[in-house]
Amino acid sequence: MGEVEPTDYTETLDALKRRVRDARFTLQRRANAELVALYWHIGDTILRKQKTSGWGTGVVARLAKDLQAEFPTMRGFSRSNLFSMRAFAAAWPERNGIVQQPVGQLPWTHIVQLLEKLDDQALREWYAGKDVQHAWSRAVLVHQIRTGLHERDAAAPSNFAAALTRSDSDLAQQLTKDPYTMGFLGVDADITEREFEDRLTRRIVDTLRELGSGFAFIGRQHHIEVDGDDFYIDLLFFHVEQLRYIVFELKTRKFDPRDAGQLGFYVALVDDRLRLPDRHAPTVGILLVAEKNETVVRYSLAGTSKPMAVSRYELSAAEQAALPAEDTLTRLAAEVADTTTEPPPEVP
Repeated sequence: MGEVEPTDYTETLDALKRRVRDARFTLQRRANAELVALYWHIGDTILRKQKTSGWGTGVVARLAKDLQAEFPTMRGFSRSNLFSMRAFAAAWPERNGIVQQPVGQLPWTHIVQLLEKLDDQALREWYAGKDVQHAWSRAVLVHQIRTGLHERDAAAPSNFAAALTRSDSDLAQQLTKDPYTMGFLGVDADITEREFEDRLTRRIVDTLRELGSGFAFIGRQHHIEVDGDDFYIDLLFFHVEQLRYIVFELKTRKFDPRDAGQLGFYVALVDDRLRLPDRHAPTVGILLVAEKNETVVRYSLAGTSKPMAVSRYELSAAEQAALPAEDTLTRLAAEVADTTTEPPPEVP
């Protein structure tokens, strides 16, 4: 007769699994910190030797070969990587500062991207902080640098300050960008609907990446009935960090004041029918438009109490001309999201 499983076995196993995962994560962070510190030391040594002993590029190349020969199983001692280490030490000259700053928590490949793609030290530190805060992958970091996130982050005009509490307004504003960069779709002027759908399918990861971290797709054409009248919300998201619903509306034309009324209506519906007031932050709406008159947007947002923002999405002239009708675009985007994301977990 087999041994009876203790009643607390499953609970104990789950606790030990969490402990093992936490320990592995801590070890990985420590190992990464040691590697970053080592690379900084090598870079700083090269810098000093170049100043005091006249080391040139040939000596650095020789150093790379000798280190590779001595440590054949270690990667990272290529000539180009040694020059990256030198640039690293030059950009962050204080050894103790590396440990205390966000850059010291980043993987080396992320640091190399900061060095290669940015010349401004303040921007390097800004992106390093965002990288640590949102746990970006290297591809996300490169995308955010390439599309100039620092110029777009939390920049969309909104009425959040008037419609929400001050602390919540600041949080909600962090969800917005202006403009959203959609040029990665790379559509052509003569693209067909099917080709556009295929393009969205292949690049949906980039689309979600551009929205930002924490966005979970809830559904498309979300149906809400109001006393016998049917309404369908194009795209509905939930932000897992801020615990709030986000209604996205896409317009392939210039902003019209009536758009604010429609979006405000949808925000009110979600707030009343889906949001749990004791657990969820207020619902917000984000309207994406092809272009906008900032003054018209400001007056329109002042006329509603529902929290919403208006952002422009950026496409080339050829890409803009190739877009299908608004309802087709919205449907295609939603269908792609349906086929490329797992069913969302139950919203807390």
